[in-house]
Amino acid sequence: MPPFLKSRSRIAAHHYHEQDQHQDCQTNIDEKASYNSLTVWRKSLIFSCNGFTVIGSDGSLVYRVDNYSSRPNQIMLMDAHGFPIFTISRPKKLRLVGNYWLIYEGEVGKESSNKPIFCVRKNMSIIKAKPSVLAYVYGGGVSGEGFKYTVEGSYARRSCKIMDESRRALSEIKKKVAMKRGASFGVEVFNLLVQPGFDSRFAMAIVLLLDQMFS
Repeated sequence: MPPFLKSRSRIAAHHYHEQDQHQDCQTNIDEKASYNSLTVWRKSLIFSCNGFTVIGSDGSLVYRVDNYSSRPNQIMLMDAHGFPIFTISRPKKLRLVGNYWLIYEGEVGKESSNKPIFCVRKNMSIIKAKPSVLAYVYGGGVSGEGFKYTVEGSYARRSCKIMDESRRALSEIKKKVAMKRGASFGVEVFNLLVQPGFDSRFAMAIVLLLDQMFS
C-alpha cells in the first residue's frame, strides 16, 4: 500500500477505534460469542473518491472502497491491499423490473462472463407486509428461487440486521458509541458486528448496497 494510504489509515484507526460499550445494548447478536467487530468509516482513503474505510478491532485496515464517478453503477469492495473481493453492479435492464443489484466475485469488466453469486432486491412494496424489511438477498441471479437472507431495520439510523431464514441475526449495523459520555459518532462512522461463521466480506457488501439504496 502506498505510504500516504498507510498514513491516512493510521489516522482513521487512531481517531475512530475505541472500545464499544456492549453491556447496555439490546441485540440479537450473541454477546457470548467472539463476534467480529468492524468500524466502518463512510470515507475513502483516496482524497478524490467517495467510498468506505473499514477498520478491524485491532486498528488495522481490513477493507476499502474507492468509488470513482466514472463507474456510478458499479462498486468494488477491496481488501486492505487493494485486491478486489466483490463487485456490486446495478444493470440498467434490471431497473425496468425493480430495484435489483448483483454481487459478483472479484472484479467484473465489460467483457466478463462471470455469473452473479447473489442478487439483492430493495423492498419496494407500497403496502409492506413486513415494514421493517429493507431488502431481500437471493442466491445467484434474478431468477433465483426464494430468498436466503433479509435485511431489516433502518439504515438511516444505522440500526439494521442481516437475518437468515430462521430469523437469526448473522450481522448487525449499529451506531458507534464513544466511551466518554456515551457520545455518538453520527452516521458517518458505525459498527458492523458479524457472527462467527458468517462472511464479514459479504456483510460489508450488504452495507454498500444499503448505502446505495437508502443514502
